[in-house]
Amino acid sequence: MTDGLFVRNLVVNYHTDAGAVTAVDQVSFNVPAGTRLGIVGESGSGKTTTALALIQLLRPPGRVDGGSATIDGLDLIALSQKQMRAHRLRTVSYIPQGAMNSLNPVLTIGRQMRNILVDHNEGTGIGGHDAVIASALSGVDLDARVATLYPHELSGGMKQRACIAMSMMLRPRLIIADEPTSALDVVTQRQVMQTLGRRQQEAGSALILIGHDMGLMAQFVDSLAVMYAGRLVEIGTIRDVLARPRHPYAKALVTSVPRLHRRGELGGIPGVMPSLREMPSGCAFHTRCDCAIEICRTSRPMLDRSLGAHRAACHLAEDLP
Repeated sequence: MTDGLFVRNLVVNYHTDAGAVTAVDQVSFNVPAGTRLGIVGESGSGKTTTALALIQLLRPPGRVDGGSATIDGLDLIALSQKQMRAHRLRTVSYIPQGAMNSLNPVLTIGRQMRNILVDHNEGTGIGGHDAVIASALSGVDLDARVATLYPHELSGGMKQRACIAMSMMLRPRLIIADEPTSALDVVTQRQVMQTLGRRQQEAGSALILIGHDMGLMAQFVDSLAVMYAGRLVEIGTIRDVLARPRHPYAKALVTSVPRLHRRGELGGIPGVMPSLREMPSGCAFHTRCDCAIEICRTSRPMLDRSLGAHRAACHLAEDLP
């Protein structure tokens, strides 16, 4: 088992003709080996950009302009593209949003899995590859014959589990799953998440789950990080964040989840997230926050370490009801 992932002061800018736009602003977090961190926030908050930065898959004009992401002393940000290619799937594995649609439609599942083994010099010939592929498919509750099928011959849940099998073939130390259950029904969602969780535990890997579903996060992750406008505004154990959120934005996300005892009542967050080109001064959330005071409009709050492991970037973190 490894020590896990340590991200420090990660900065991602999109360099445009109008100037640099900061999409990820000084983000830091840890994901110890064998644990699961959830990252939530509205669309455009920087969740996926953070994930893509960790595996160097940002497309121009996006660029990592600061920070580090180390795992076992290896800084993923500092690697060359050639070095990073060797570490993808072996050190860090990424399950993209809509992963089941990322499969090559003209290659069988087995051929795509074999390409991974050949690219990383794993296995001993076709026979050895077949055994590894069958074992990987069995690990996600798929029959070995799935290797002979094309993606269009599989259901959505089967395709998603095939993607998990591919991502886990080389037992990576870090798994990043970007909304792995999107477009799936709730029963299939549960099957997919159980499969992902079981395989992660077997490998002892660290796992980052990106998504919007607070209910799913509550059932699956150990810790939760909340992002807003490219900034990390709260982080703590899932129990602490859900039971007593310390940032008004995190609190709004938690209270917006439908509850059985409040049937017919749907909460929401007024307004929209500010443009990253024209970020307001002070706290980025103050334009939508009912609790904002004068200091919120002028001074940007940092993550408050006085709360211990549960930290929030809010001037009123200790007093928030």
